[in-house]
Amino acid sequence: MKHFINLKDIPVKDLRKILIDAKDRKRLRKNFDNLEIDKKSPLKGKLLLQMFEKSSLRTRLSFYLAIKQLGGSTLTLRPNELHLSKGGESIEDTAKILSSFGNAFMLRTNSDKKLEEFGKYLTIPVINGLSPSSHPTQILSDIFTVEEIKKKPISKLNIAWVGDSNNVLNSLIAASIKFSFKLKIGCPNSYQPNKMILNYIKKNKNKIYIYNKSKEAVVGADVIFSDKVISMNDKVNKTKKLNDFKKFKIDMKLMRFAKKDCIFLHCLPRGNEVDEKVFSSKQSKVWQQAQNRVHVQKSILLYCMEKLR
Repeated sequence: MKHFINLKDIPVKDLRKILIDAKDRKRLRKNFDNLEIDKKSPLKGKLLLQMFEKSSLRTRLSFYLAIKQLGGSTLTLRPNELHLSKGGESIEDTAKILSSFGNAFMLRTNSDKKLEEFGKYLTIPVINGLSPSSHPTQILSDIFTVEEIKKKPISKLNIAWVGDSNNVLNSLIAASIKFSFKLKIGCPNSYQPNKMILNYIKKNKNKIYIYNKSKEAVVGADVIFSDKVISMNDKVNKTKKLNDFKKFKIDMKLMRFAKKDCIFLHCLPRGNEVDEKVFSSKQSKVWQQAQNRVHVQKSILLYCMEKLR
């Protein structure tokens, strides 16, 4: 049994195995319909339990299809209907019940501590579908998309992030250290990664650079990442924050400082951090990026249940 909580805690050889398996699985499904099951039904009879404490579209749909295509099934639990929230049942007791009925538990949560506690008490794998500090399934899928489009290992590419320092960026930083790729971050000075992340970067002999100007971050970039400036449940002065990021909007003028074949990726949903001309351009690969979540999450499920080929 293997959890999938943070990229920094997973060996890079295992992450690479997941990506290789996802590539093979995507190739083998070229002529399949969404609900057709993969050959050999590798997770036949397995049940994925899901719980979303935060809004979800892509993660919810992609995990649903992922387990279905592997021959298993899924059940989505609503947190407001469980004793965990309504009746004060402990995480330990809830985890024991989940472990008795399911084969894996995917959690999107408002609490990193809750995720850690579930990991402690569950006897089935827990998968982080997004937490305040990380979004590992998103970033591993994004690496898959980058390598699929660029046809080379991400370690040979220059990656840029323009936007807020959030959970997605935290996972991208962890990926940069794991896969050894150059990462340049462009954000206002007061929105840099927190001290814990900065110490993590410093400790790991990185190729990560932080700039307070968007242009400096994207010069020579093969890929530009971004995310919403105002994240889900972001308890800030929204008017002030949007104003602080005015000079960090990704438009065609900024894209011209990157390489000519630079691609734009965004985990979605989008806000006004990206201009419509960029978002709808040929350089934007956001829909391919979203669709690839299914393939990578299938391989994550197989990895967690120790069924990876």
